[in-house]
Amino acid sequence: MAQEKTTPTLYTIAPNRPFVDTLAAGIWEQAAANPLELARYQILLPTRRSCRSLREAFLRLSGGKPVLLPRMIPIGDVDEDELMLASDFQSGEFDLPPVISGMRRQLLLTELIRKRPPEPSPDQAALLAQELGTLIDQVATERLDFGDLKNLDVSDYAEHWNETLKFLELVTDFWPGILAHEGVLDPAERRNRLLEAQAEAWRSSPPDTPIIAAGSTGSIPATADLLGVIANLPYGSVVLPGLDNDLADEAWAVLGPTHPQFGLKHLLDCMDANRADVVEWPQSEFIQGQSARTELLRSALLPSAVTGARTKIDHLPADTLDGVTRINCPDSGKESETIALIMREALETPGRTAALITPDRALARRVATELKRWDIHIDDSAGVPLAQTPPATFLQLTADMVTSDLAPVPLLAALKHPLAAGGLSTAGFRAIVRSMEVAALRGPRPSGGFDGLIAALSTDTKKRQTIIAFLEDLRGRAKPFVESLQQSGGTLRDMLRHHVAFAESLATTDEAEGTARLWRGDAGEALATFTAELHEALDDSMIIDHRDYAVLLKTLMMGRVVRPKHGRHPRLNIWGPLEARLQHADVIILGGLNEGIWPPEPPSNPWMSRPMMTAFGLPVPERRIGLSAHDFAQAFSAGNVVLTRAERTDGTPTVPSRWLRRLENLISSSPLRDAFQPDRSWLSLA
Repeated sequence: MAQEKTTPTLYTIAPNRPFVDTLAAGIWEQAAANPLELARYQILLPTRRSCRSLREAFLRLSGGKPVLLPRMIPIGDVDEDELMLASDFQSGEFDLPPVISGMRRQLLLTELIRKRPPEPSPDQAALLAQELGTLIDQVATERLDFGDLKNLDVSDYAEHWNETLKFLELVTDFWPGILAHEGVLDPAERRNRLLEAQAEAWRSSPPDTPIIAAGSTGSIPATADLLGVIANLPYGSVVLPGLDNDLADEAWAVLGPTHPQFGLKHLLDCMDANRADVVEWPQSEFIQGQSARTELLRSALLPSAVTGARTKIDHLPADTLDGVTRINCPDSGKESETIALIMREALETPGRTAALITPDRALARRVATELKRWDIHIDDSAGVPLAQTPPATFLQLTADMVTSDLAPVPLLAALKHPLAAGGLSTAGFRAIVRSMEVAALRGPRPSGGFDGLIAALSTDTKKRQTIIAFLEDLRGRAKPFVESLQQSGGTLRDMLRHHVAFAESLATTDEAEGTARLWRGDAGEALATFTAELHEALDDSMIIDHRDYAVLLKTLMMGRVVRPKHGRHPRLNIWGPLEARLQHADVIILGGLNEGIWPPEPPSNPWMSRPMMTAFGLPVPERRIGLSAHDFAQAFSAGNVVLTRAERTDGTPTVPSRWLRRLENLISSSPLRDAFQPDRSWLSLA
């Protein structure tokens, strides 16, 4: 039996080393390259993406040979997308109720909000429900109690904040009972209970197999507690990403929430550990950047409380910025062209990889489009909004068409969509639609419905009978959907069922069923999942007016994304900051480095002002800026890094990211100033 530890086992992997490769090599050495020994390890990682990256790292180490891998468990981090990751633990051992689905929770909260005067429209209530669900998860994550809101003194605040607190009483008074009736838990609450139960199980009965938690910053209190337990297990250890052991003690003591090291400092405080307890991970053969660059960024981002006299970096070697390219683009279009060109150039070297890291999803989509000029197909791993995909657009357009009583613009938008066919060939369908447009919609606006369209047809139109037959066929396909909308007290469930049937019927061609066309591909599968979840979450109690159906459907789609199942290019990637954590490429491009994009603007809270959040115990929004700063610091230390920004977006001047400005201010009076000048060669090539 192993001796009890007196100090926690804590490691860190420097930013200038590829995290997953360095971690895998160290574990491989610990297991003495014994596949059977390797299988005894349990490794806890922040996200599912990092688990996939670590599997690939072990595959590279084994030279492609089959290996019994460790058990890898994603435990989640601060982002809402990761709330469910802790479910990979064997939750059945802890007898916890299931988690409520996101759609079911939004609909239940929507109905709860609609009962409070003044009654909002269903789409407004759904938006408020989405925000309220986020607040519920934030409160659960921080282990707070909504009942304590009654103790907040709002006498010094604007009157509407008092009204907001009264509105939040519905969470205190009604929501727990609704959850109990449903027999479920909120996602964050269930994750907390699961992590707490796992921590207690390991604390009371320490496992005799190695357990390593790696890459997490412990932003969630329950996760931080679990990391503390793991670090003190006989065979447990925690590997932190990029802890700066060389930061001066006086700077470490005054770190603010926007500093890249703040999250790690907070985690060590929660674990009752010091930086002196943290040592370098034993595997050091992987080097991807210079340690001098880490020192440069450390100096640039020093807290203002300790900068005092101007920080000097004259001692840094002349090659500190070797491998760093800075490009200022005149506009966002030129930025996407330049990034695409850099990624295309990387493919000229066999085996070379490149990745764009940006929180700007519009920039990511433009770069992917630019790469298609060279027949290079690449997906943004952060996903595409479901509402912007062709199948979802078609579903929305068909709803607009029918709920608007066949108004000309919604009607033509739906019928001219590529998926619309109405049982004919797509070419034949388009021809009839064009004939109908000319014959009925090129004069005074017809009255509503199919009868209005038929009445508007010119009597001398050669194709009058063909168009009438076409409209009658369309009327028959839409009839169940129209009747469900016109029914007094119609339920959202019936409307959805008939709407989906109409969309499938309209998507049918003379060669393929509408179901095969509407639900195919990643986007079709995501839309099918959305509609199935919505139908399952609904019951006959949700009754809405037919005029609210289309806009409510769009609102419920918000926040849904379509992510590619597999990368479309083996050597090029587009990552969001979350996807990029713990991953690396030979060429790293940090795009969209403008204030408000990277770092993003702190999100506003519609339920509480900043003083109210502080008084209640919620963390300030700037904590996310600190996490974003940590992501930037990790990526900036890569071997070859390109920093890009657009000087104008949509004709409006932009402000460089605060990290770029601080780097520029520090370097401008040092011998390195010439090495940090904007490079125009790529712009000329673009």
